[in-house]
This record gives sequence, C-alpha cells and structure tokens, in this order.
Amino acid sequence: MVRANGITLHAQRLDPPHPPPADRSASMPTAVLIHGMASDTMASWYFTLAEPLATAGFPVVLYDLRGHGRSDRPATGYALADFVDDLAGLLTELDVTGPLLLCGNSFGGTIAFGYAARHPDRVAGIVAVESAPPIPEWMARVKVRLARVADRLPREGTVAEIGVRRGRLAARRADETRQMLTTTTLAEELPTSALPPADRLAAVGCPVLCLYGGRSAVHELAPNVRRLLPQTRSVVLPDEKHTVLIDQPEQVRRHVFDWLAAECALPVGAGTPAERGVTVAGGLTVDHTTTS
Repeated sequence: MVRANGITLHAQRLDPPHPPPADRSASMPTAVLIHGMASDTMASWYFTLAEPLATAGFPVVLYDLRGHGRSDRPATGYALADFVDDLAGLLTELDVTGPLLLCGNSFGGTIAFGYAARHPDRVAGIVAVESAPPIPEWMARVKVRLARVADRLPREGTVAEIGVRRGRLAARRADETRQMLTTTTLAEELPTSALPPADRLAAVGCPVLCLYGGRSAVHELAPNVRRLLPQTRSVVLPDEKHTVLIDQPEQVRRHVFDWLAAECALPVGAGTPAERGVTVAGGLTVDHTTTS
C-alpha cells in the first residue's frame, strides 16, 4: 500500500527474474500497467501481460486506481487530472525515475495518454487496449457508458440477474461497481474532465500501439487517433469485444511484443514470450489499421 497524492493506492512491483546485463538494463523502461474504469482492477493485467513483460526483462508496476480494488475510495476526486496526479505521485513514491512503457486497458489508456501529454520525455511507448487519448469523441462515449451503468446497476435485482447469467464472480464485481458509482462522484466528474490541449497530446512523440476488438465500436476512433498521433500502429482483432485483453491474452501479448521489437527498438531477449509459443517479430506498418 503506497500513500500518493493524498490517498492510499494498492500497488505491486514485479522485478525481472533474470535481470538483464548492465548494457541492456539502462534501456529497459519500467512497464506501468493501468487498468480500466468501474469494473476493472489491476488483476486484468496481472493475469495477462505483467509476468511476460517481467520475464522479458522489464521492471513492472501495477496498481488499483482510486476507488477500485484495494485502493482508497474517496467520495470525490475522479477527474482525469486526479488519475494522472495519482500515477505521477505513485511513481515518485516508488522512486521510478527512468523511462516508462505505459500500458492502459480502456480508460487506463486514456490515463496513460494524459500522463504522456504532461511528461512526454518520460514515456518510451504507449500500449492502449480498447482505448483512446482524452479527446472529445472518446470522452463522449465514456459519458454514455458510465451513465448507462450508473442507471442500470442500482436497480433491484440487476446484480442477482448478472450472477445467474455470468456467475458469482461477475455478480461480485457488478456489486462493487454499483457501490462505487453510488458512493462517489465518478460518473459525474469523469465525463466532464478538463482535457489536455490538443497540441499537448499531438506533441507525444513516442511509439503508440492501439489494439481494438472488431466487435467493439471503439475501433471507430482509430482514424481520430492516427490523425492526432500519426506514429500509431492500430491493430483490430476480429470478432473480439471490449474485453479483448481478458478474452484473447495470447493475441494481445503477441502484438505487444511484435511492436516492442519492431517499433520501440527495445531488446527482447531470452525468457520472453517466444519461449511460451508466442512469436516475437515485426512486420506491421505504423500508420494503418491491420486486421489479424
């Protein structure tokens, strides 16, 4: 538990089991994995990409966002700037001073872009899964989604119905989300957040990988993202939904390590997912959407 930006955040560090040689360690950024909003926690990254990144030599940091998991749940303070401040404070408290590889799922990706807009020199790369930078088109979708969930979950019988259809774990997560949305101002504050100026976002110069599910409407924003950040590599995974990180972790890992090797000029050595049956290779172009 780490005290940062006035609240306590639940965080975890994973160190590489076999630290890279000194000539490589200086070039390995710390991978910071940021989960999505409402029903998500750092567990979604822990069971998908955290260990493979650590095995590949990346120091890894995961944490529960404010209001989520085991982190504090203040009644207010849920604008985008608050989440970016939390990330900055956490890195300071953990004494993470070098370059960063920011990986964000859903709104976690938006937090990553928000941090990069403030600290472009710190960020070596961004992986955004089913996400977008904090642009008006994306924030409008966030508003609609949060309003729908905030309206539905408190209704009598909704959580029990989710349990019948999707199981006890899904019902527990739905109830935790219901409690968060009814005891905090998240649903009101987040959609009305002040956004970074477009020129600050456009100044983010690091490589960017955006992964989308083909059955999710989020991929419709890919052209907007590429206009803002032309260096973005966009990959659409057909037949996948917004939950692509959980549903297709092997495909996500493969595309992330392809991109790390091809676009980020980062060493991917022994102990990487290649040993786990995941191909590490380049071959996707930077500025167009690839269906795979």
